Amino acid sequence: MMDAYLVGGAVRDECLGLPVKERDYVVVGATPNEMIAHGFKPVGADFPVFLHPESKAEYALARTERKTAPGYRGFVFHTDPAVTLEEDLKRRDLTINAMARRANGSLVDPYGGQADIERRLLRHVSTAFVEDPVRILRVARFAARFVHLGFTVAPETQALMQQMVADGEVNALVPERVWSELSKGLLEPSPQEFFSVLKACGALAVLFPEIERLYGVPQPANYHPEIDCGIHTLMVLEQAALLTTDPVIRFAALVHDLGKGTTPTNILPRHHGHEARSVELINALCDRYKAPREYRELAVVTARWHSHVHKVRELKPSTLLDALEGADAFRRPDRFEQFLIVCEADARGREGLEREPYLQAQMMRDALKKANSVDAASIANESSSGASIKERLRQARIEALSQPAIKQTD
Repeated sequence: MMDAYLVGGAVRDECLGLPVKERDYVVVGATPNEMIAHGFKPVGADFPVFLHPESKAEYALARTERKTAPGYRGFVFHTDPAVTLEEDLKRRDLTINAMARRANGSLVDPYGGQADIERRLLRHVSTAFVEDPVRILRVARFAARFVHLGFTVAPETQALMQQMVADGEVNALVPERVWSELSKGLLEPSPQEFFSVLKACGALAVLFPEIERLYGVPQPANYHPEIDCGIHTLMVLEQAALLTTDPVIRFAALVHDLGKGTTPTNILPRHHGHEARSVELINALCDRYKAPREYRELAVVTARWHSHVHKVRELKPSTLLDALEGADAFRRPDRFEQFLIVCEADARGREGLEREPYLQAQMMRDALKKANSVDAASIANESSSGASIKERLRQARIEALSQPAIKQTD
């Protein structure tokens, strides 16, 4: 007899009292032909998944899986009407994701998911967890999603992930899958926790050595009370998450200071030239994980120019214009705003300074407005060559930026 059960995230979120975004089902006791005969449309490439003829919800046939090779791709899936619901749930990653609900509303919870929700634990279902290294990234992502509710990684799961890293399983992850989980992690409410979990199990050093390298590197305490560059990086990411849900901005916040991990030890705790080193490391990381262009571009601009924004009060008009041009503020004002948000997150990502106002962002906006007040069309009409237009426009903008701010009167 064919039975359908609501499974996975929908059941978990119902138990947590959270809104359910999508509903997935597992079907026990059916064959692909029987599903098609009932009007379901097959869509699964690797294993039988069907769309409901009316709701379009996904219905997957109950299945088991067997490890056949290293990495997350090395699996053979087996579907059969004899596969039980409990067998299907057992192959899932965490107990909180291994619950099901019958059509009458009763809960099927063979692995203690509801108890782990009450205990706020992210715990693996079975030792089969070690067969798929993507599960480490998924645990980190769920930690980033639920840490604000008090969830932590169960000690036995933490030990299992550490063993997986030691066994080299993480090395088998393909770049596209790492980026997929990273980009999802950046969207979670507490993205900094994604990287904290990876660090705790050793996966950060394998997947993101540029970030791992920041830990233990000091900064001047008068500017950075938290001192440690790694701690500062995650504090900046946390502040970015409070300011915006944009994953592109959050990524730039994460990688803005990568160059501090390669500062020569003889000049520590200062980090002269870290901006250029950061750009080089960002490009390498984005190449490795095939990051989308918009992630790379904002991250590079931020790494190169964020220090100028922090010091805007001290900049000569010509240097201020360099920063505006370098950030491409004239052509891309929307991305300039993204850039300023990262700068604000950076300033606030310091111990005891999380609530400090960041006046420099508005000062940069005012500077852009001043520079844009120059009549570029008139300069173009009065100039004989492209080089002459560019130089005269630059000089006019510098002059505009040299003018004192107009004080508002009552």
